[in-house]
Amino acid sequence: MKSERITGKAWVFGDNIDTDQIIQGRYLTILDYSEMASHALETIRPEFSKKVEKGDILVAGKNLGAGSSREEAPMVLKKLGIACIISESFARIFYRNSFNIGLPALLVKGISSEVNDGDILSVDLVSGNVENKTSGKILSGSRIPERMLEYLQAGGAVAWYKKNY
Repeated sequence: MKSERITGKAWVFGDNIDTDQIIQGRYLTILDYSEMASHALETIRPEFSKKVEKGDILVAGKNLGAGSSREEAPMVLKKLGIACIISESFARIFYRNSFNIGLPALLVKGISSEVNDGDILSVDLVSGNVENKTSGKILSGSRIPERMLEYLQAGGAVAWYKKNY
């Protein structure tokens, strides 16, 4: 896979952001993901869904996506225009669900202390490196597994399977 780079504005959140905080269970009856996305992270930042722009990057501390295994959590972030999620650690199912829907998720230790809201980040999905264009710092992340990169390139797991089987 050729070098894939995403550049966008950072939205920084803390540790232990669970799937119910990303999208509350009471909104799961909404069938339109775009409408559902208007409620993303509203218990933490009520203005988030109104201010996020296509190509922005969500940065979090440890244990992002814990809780129920709802695929809607990464889906609403993608529908809002989040281009990449970077965290110090992910709940396993949330991490996998992100790739399954074609949303890159990158592990970078110490990211939440090196990035502020509004910083411009440049993410190399192949190497795992993140450059904070605002501060000039380069952070080393974990490489994304090759199959997950293939999922991203295809637009998600379902698209990858349709193409390959």
